[in-house]
Amino acid sequence: MGVPSYAELIARVKARAATLPKGAWVEGRGWDQNQWADGQFPTHEALSAAVPDHPVYLTRVDGHAALVNAAAMKAAGLTRATRDPAGGRILKGANGEPTGVLIDRAEEIVARVMPAPTREQTRQALLEAQRVMHRWGLTGVHDAGAGRAMIELYEEMAQSGELNLRLYAMIADDSAAISHFMAMGPRSALHNGRLWVRSIKLYSDGALGSRGAALLEPYSDDADNSGLLVSPPAHIQDVAERALARGFQVNTHAIGDRGNRLVLDAYQKALDKFPRADHRFRIEHAQILHYSDIPRFAQLGVIPSMQASHQTSDMYWAGKRLGPERLLGAYAWRSLLNSGVIIPNGSDFPVEYVNPLISFHAAIARQDANDYPVGGWYPDQRMTRDEALKSMTLWPAYSAFQETELGSLTVGKHADFVVLSQDIMRVAAELVLKTEVLSTWVGGKAVHGGR
Repeated sequence: MGVPSYAELIARVKARAATLPKGAWVEGRGWDQNQWADGQFPTHEALSAAVPDHPVYLTRVDGHAALVNAAAMKAAGLTRATRDPAGGRILKGANGEPTGVLIDRAEEIVARVMPAPTREQTRQALLEAQRVMHRWGLTGVHDAGAGRAMIELYEEMAQSGELNLRLYAMIADDSAAISHFMAMGPRSALHNGRLWVRSIKLYSDGALGSRGAALLEPYSDDADNSGLLVSPPAHIQDVAERALARGFQVNTHAIGDRGNRLVLDAYQKALDKFPRADHRFRIEHAQILHYSDIPRFAQLGVIPSMQASHQTSDMYWAGKRLGPERLLGAYAWRSLLNSGVIIPNGSDFPVEYVNPLISFHAAIARQDANDYPVGGWYPDQRMTRDEALKSMTLWPAYSAFQETELGSLTVGKHADFVVLSQDIMRVAAELVLKTEVLSTWVGGKAVHGGR
């Protein structure tokens, strides 16, 4: 994350490869070509020349694209003859050869041949992630897409007492996993309120940064491209219908205006068949909305689950992708709030940094950590401080059916809270990111700092 150039990326990968046995895979995540001087997607040749003896798989910051080297393509059998999979795109050069960049479902061509981590490696990684979360004041997380093995590991760790947070686990879009957990029925507050398994994560489209977000009109900086549909709308509708019948929530990733409209359409058709007053279906991100679709969230009872930090990360280049008119429906928090919905906020880590104060600051200022731009980016879409606080506490709890147990310091709820070095509801906006987490508490016990 944060590499300033392709050359720096290659240098880091080469240094890592030097520590591994020949033939071992090198994995990484976080590169963003928008932060490089030319702003263009890389091609694999320089990476392949620098690291010829190790397959390399590097996930883009948004998770919706990957850069691979020649050794990885060879391991996966990826050649100029390989066709784009449904919901994915293999970028190819003028000579017809793969450039090494794989968009959305095309990532799976290489990912499926990579060695999987062991269960113990995964457990240790989760413990480390939990430590980092506590360090930044998080007492809970919504995991937006976990497979059956991961959810079973979560439950094992919750039973053993290793899971010291509130984990709302969404079932990944895998037919066998969905059928397995649906047969068990919705499960809430398992193991002393550590784990919830009552929702399903689907995908409509890709991401804006990798031009995979599905748009109603072509990209302003790529006239032949309107993005990708990762899942057919009929699939989203089918899962939504099954979920409504079984009492499960559906949370669908959608970033582009076309992606969002198609999810709203699918939800509406499912709700027409299986009306349910308190379904709390969500759209994850809801970043780019056509003005006519904004009122539909409230009308359908759909919750826009958004991440304020995306706005401050994307504002430098979003206009190039969308043009000025579509920006009016981009990261449109105020327009949505005025329609009568709530907005659960978050960080979407590891796409963004873990620190939740980044999203709080973005929500109230629409500025980056350097207080850019002056006055805020489309400042009429800001949240009030009260809304921003609720968006990171009570509203996420409501969006996960947890509002009677979590989300506020209330008698009868779990004693989950943080102690901060200053009052973020009162200090100047430019001082919010200077706040330190002094201690983090879950269930009345200190998990970071404290005595």
